[in-house]
Amino acid sequence: MTDAPLVLADGIMRRDALRGQTLLQPTTFALHAGDRVAITGASGSGKSVFLRALALLDPLDAGRIMWHGATVERGAIPRYRRNVAYLRQRPALLDGTVEDNLRYPFELRTYRDVRFDRARAASLAAQAGRAGDFLDQRASELSGGEAQITALIRVLQLAPEVLLLDEPTASLDPDSSHAIEGLVRAWFDADPQRHASIWVSHDPAQAARMSERHLTMRAGTLDESTAATPAHQEPAR
Repeated sequence: MTDAPLVLADGIMRRDALRGQTLLQPTTFALHAGDRVAITGASGSGKSVFLRALALLDPLDAGRIMWHGATVERGAIPRYRRNVAYLRQRPALLDGTVEDNLRYPFELRTYRDVRFDRARAASLAAQAGRAGDFLDQRASELSGGEAQITALIRVLQLAPEVLLLDEPTASLDPDSSHAIEGLVRAWFDADPQRHASIWVSHDPAQAARMSERHLTMRAGTLDESTAATPAHQEPAR
């Protein structure tokens, strides 16, 4: 593990421009290679705001994001997002087949140096327990769990360093949830000296399974004081 974290949030803050409300209090947070972090907290506490800020999907009102020790400037944001990938709770899929959705990123300038590997995509689908014809299925006919598996494969095939997972299994059936967890675990285990993840969850048991470091979010404040407390020992809320 190097001294410089993969991602450093240096005093980042987010406000609601219309209401003037502070959504994310000034926050400093370091994510190193090999970290598996879970964040829990009540709905509206700022978990998604924090994750989207880390992904540079929303503008910061203060602070900066650093990647491998260097501030992420505007021109470097596409490359940063390629390596620090955000997966939201409800995926957005294109019309067409699963394969069409998996091919889409390779049409973007950021990924012009790589090509779609159908065998690799099929292998990831098989790891998630999907049948051999999964890539040929219509996206409009997928279940919620299958749509989320598709979205995760679309990210994993691009070999990110960091996964930012925003309640990716909320409202999914147990089989789909286990498939998502399995894909993320296999991705991390493939190169733990290079990979790191943050998993936002409302489920303390899942947080314990998918992390070694547990944080909480309360009213826009990230609380790292619980980092050494196993999630499964927290009282039920």
